[in-house]
Amino acid sequence: MVSIIVPVLNEAKVIGLLLEHLLGLKGEHEIIVADGGSSDDTVAIASQYVKVISSERGRAKQMNAGAREAKGEVLLFLHADCRLPPKAIPAIEAALADPAYVGGCFTLSLDEEGLIYKLIAWLARLRMRLTGRMTGDEGIFVRREIFERMGGFAEIALMEDWDFSGRLRTYGKVKQLPLKITASARRWKKWGIWRTFWLMQKLKLLYRLKVPPERLKRLYEDVR
Repeated sequence: MVSIIVPVLNEAKVIGLLLEHLLGLKGEHEIIVADGGSSDDTVAIASQYVKVISSERGRAKQMNAGAREAKGEVLLFLHADCRLPPKAIPAIEAALADPAYVGGCFTLSLDEEGLIYKLIAWLARLRMRLTGRMTGDEGIFVRREIFERMGGFAEIALMEDWDFSGRLRTYGKVKQLPLKITASARRWKKWGIWRTFWLMQKLKLLYRLKVPPERLKRLYEDVR
């Protein structure tokens, strides 16, 4: 079984639609929503559909809390504004039937038309193929036993997905599934294409240079 873990914070506008989508997926799966202290109706809405747990705020902390509650042999971490392909669960199971693979992600697409959005998604796919690094928008999945051996996500302020995928590669092979996950382009539209692209590259560079994640988060929030 695959456990889908969704960390949320004030996602009342999208959580109901997401959960209806996830409940309609093929294959055996459970859904756990890990709330980080929402002040809107996120918890009330989500509770109508699935199990909701409370956690300390912070995406890494919330995902780790959800993983502790999960019953599946495979963990899939999903952002609230992403949508999985209909055959996501069987595809994950087929990929992990090969014991050489410890996890992976989907192929990114964005929910906006236009050449620039296709280019952004293409660059993300290329980055994954060349480096094995994954971001949360791509739907990271991992064998539960490997996740536990890794100690889960590092509970840092930012870049937890980048850190996790870097460590994951030391445990075995990772696979980028050809099926497309659809992520929201709302951040790119709100902040501007080039401003957002530069920010993402800047954060990755500073992270490699060992700048503390708390400082990176402040840079990120300054843009928001």
